[in-house]
Amino acid sequence: MLEIKNIETFYGKIQALRSVDLIVNTGEIVSLIGANGAGKSTLLMTVSGVNKAKSGQIIFDGSNIENEEPHKIVNLGISQVPEGRRIFSKLTVEENLMLGSYVNEKGKNYERDIKEVFELFPILSDRKKQRGGTLSGGEQQMLAIARAMMGKPKMLLLDEPSLGIAPKLVNQIFISIKNINKEKKVTIFLVEQNAKKALELADRAYVLVNGKVTIKGTGQELLKNQDIQAAYLEGGAKK
Repeated sequence: MLEIKNIETFYGKIQALRSVDLIVNTGEIVSLIGANGAGKSTLLMTVSGVNKAKSGQIIFDGSNIENEEPHKIVNLGISQVPEGRRIFSKLTVEENLMLGSYVNEKGKNYERDIKEVFELFPILSDRKKQRGGTLSGGEQQMLAIARAMMGKPKMLLLDEPSLGIAPKLVNQIFISIKNINKEKKVTIFLVEQNAKKALELADRAYVLVNGKVTIKGTGQELLKNQDIQAAYLEGGAKK
């Protein structure tokens, strides 16, 4: 579904990604872990077209998308849930979801789609008339994911969904991500500082260090890797 080939991305003269190769197959959950500043978010934003790669290829469903504009990439079926959630705080939950639906044939199946996201996140149904800015951090994250799902994506790019959220709600959000993948058949590319959660959830995973992929394997293989345990599962990734 998604193939990243030899991607290099810069911020001015600073190189953020170095010859990154990565594959996300249809139906998978693939996690990308690494320390702060490793380039994880940069890679997601390069896939979604917000950042432009200086070289390399990004292939989605057989088409090269590295030079496409973000709105065209969304229309192809890739939705990103950015770090920090970035909901519309002055709009209600329902209004946020309505905006997400316009990607999907201008909200043609809005009633059906909103029912489905309320089944994924029942608390949002209870809060549908409430302004987004009054929700808790965890509820805002649920809203951000739900808004992306209103566009009926083939693939979700999730950037740090557990960041700044209470542990109880983190568990709920990861259960929802698994349900989106298994029940809704949406492929997931997950960037996450909580390495243990990310690897437990993942079919496959990659480690990014200073903009370069250094380790790859199944989620379970990486959980058992002693170097990863020392660097990311015993406090290393929390720096």
